Amino acid sequence: MGELRTAGERPPWEGLDGTDRHAACVVAARDGDRRALDVLVADLTPLVWHVARGHGLDRSTAEDVVQTVWLALLRHLDRLVEPRALAGWLVVATRREAQRTWTPARREAALSDELADQLESEYGLPEDAALVDDRDYRLWRAFGRLSQKCQELLRLTVLAGRAEYRAVAEALSMPRGSIGPTRGRCLTTLRAHLDAEGGSR
Repeated sequence: MGELRTAGERPPWEGLDGTDRHAACVVAARDGDRRALDVLVADLTPLVWHVARGHGLDRSTAEDVVQTVWLALLRHLDRLVEPRALAGWLVVATRREAQRTWTPARREAALSDELADQLESEYGLPEDAALVDDRDYRLWRAFGRLSQKCQELLRLTVLAGRAEYRAVAEALSMPRGSIGPTRGRCLTTLRAHLDAEGGSR
């Protein structure tokens, strides 16, 4: 490990975005800058969380998976060959850990739990936003009818500002150029399912 940077020194990731920002943080973290780890955790925990929840884990199990993945990164930080591929590494690690803990009974509970949490936190009491609740209920039902691949692709590309298509392609073992077209097909299928649920009015 190198020398710790002073608190007033300009961090090397300042002004950077996406994979450039994360790569700079990985290098700095390897040199002993604890601030860099804090930045990585703040930037990428939403991605890790979405992947864990997307695999049907309940909130408590997903929290355990997130913690396990970050601890694994700390252990492997010096062995991460390509710092720019960090987001992809995290997605793959989260998928593997989630699959290790997954049981069929958890999926239904996790989806209903997630829907209830979303409606309560974003829209308040049901009578305050009945139309919005109904629309989102149909959207979640339509989303649940998509293939697992489409669900995961859409979840990850929603976070494209953090994960970027390159990381998504690596995580899903897909050619980078196919991410956009595949996402378009998944969205078309989602719209068809949503129409079958009664539209998005």
